[in-house]
Amino acid sequence: MSWKRDGFESHEGEVGVLLADGSEPGPVYFDMGSGGYFHESTDWWVYTGQLRRPAATSMRGLCACGWRGTRTFPIDWRKVDRNDLSAYDVSGPEADWEAHLDEVAARTVPLPEDLADLLSRLHQRLDELVDDRPLVVLKVANELESAVALFGPLATRFLSGGEQDAVAQVAVALGMTEKAAGSRLRHYRYLTF
Repeated sequence: MSWKRDGFESHEGEVGVLLADGSEPGPVYFDMGSGGYFHESTDWWVYTGQLRRPAATSMRGLCACGWRGTRTFPIDWRKVDRNDLSAYDVSGPEADWEAHLDEVAARTVPLPEDLADLLSRLHQRLDELVDDRPLVVLKVANELESAVALFGPLATRFLSGGEQDAVAQVAVALGMTEKAAGSRLRHYRYLTF
């Protein structure tokens, strides 16, 4: 189970767990039979303490960017239904992750109102068309990719400072991790050749 918000792909959230001593356990490995491959998982529900797995006592929100929630929520393993994991209340960690994303979003560069409205209307219109007129939606996607190929590299040339400064600026401005921002900048620079 993970949480996502449009526009913040490098900030995927999930439930993380803590052991009784407050440490965060590593992945649990599953031997699927013969062979050298072992499946691993960090899903919160695998830390039951059974079959030599670590026993989690509490949960908190986690983000792919490295953020960890400060609030913790106890896990009552007697109430966890292995057949319906979604029935267990993880709303506390999810709310903390949502608050984290609200903070990330607040630091991003605000779009001018007319552009925000235009993008919102574009999303809505494409959603209306995609089922009945997929070729029109693909044509629009092609036009948008052309605009990105033109304006993305152009905008990167106007960023101030060196490479690392540019990566940090883009990470904050677009609400992404520095790794994702570096990848985006490399992509835009690649398009100029």
